[in-house]
Amino acid sequence: MSPERYQRIREVLEKRQTDLTVCLENVHKPHNVSAVVRTCDAVGIHRVHTVWEKQYQFRRGTAMGSQQWVRQTNHMNIADAMTDLKGQGMQVLVTNLSETAVDFRDIDYTKPTAILFGQEKYGATDEAKALADQDIVIPMMGMVQSLNVSVAAALVLYEAQRQRTIAGMYSTQHLAEEECQALAFENGYPRLFKLCQRKGLALPPINELGEIAADDSWWQDMQITQAEANALEA
Repeated sequence: MSPERYQRIREVLEKRQTDLTVCLENVHKPHNVSAVVRTCDAVGIHRVHTVWEKQYQFRRGTAMGSQQWVRQTNHMNIADAMTDLKGQGMQVLVTNLSETAVDFRDIDYTKPTAILFGQEKYGATDEAKALADQDIVIPMMGMVQSLNVSVAAALVLYEAQRQRTIAGMYSTQHLAEEECQALAFENGYPRLFKLCQRKGLALPPINELGEIAADDSWWQDMQITQAEANALEA
């Protein structure tokens, strides 16, 4: 990994917002999921939460590689997801047209926030809406009163990014250094990362030049020299 690529990776990771996330409840169309993940990466979200009946994983396609940079936590049910999110001190918002709903722009997104988006056709479940802290709506002037879930997510998330930018929240590193190092190694040295996983080895530190700064014992356990590693990832 070149020093320039490592610097670019670090610049991205240092802006990651660990207290801003989305939760997708049975959003099942791959292109919608991928589009939401791509937006999450663009606004600096580190982790996305999902509730799926099956243990799906993020797919490629419209995500354009974003799934490599956005972590995923899947929950067996919406109650578990809400317990996790609220346990992190997050306000949980849900897109839902109700009498108590407020304009999505009236929310303070500088607070720890999770935004829940429901299934494409029916929206969030009654259980999810009951567990959320606040309903939000995107005002519309046309005959149709709903947007594609990925479009709705983009609108809300960019309002959150706007508020957090003004508040200077992208100027402070939120992500733990250990996680920054892990993501830098995983994406900067993908083949060595897979080899580490197969061998069950701890991930090595990366120095300021983007080089692997492991001791001799780590290289011996890998059964590969640093020169061979550089050639492998070239």
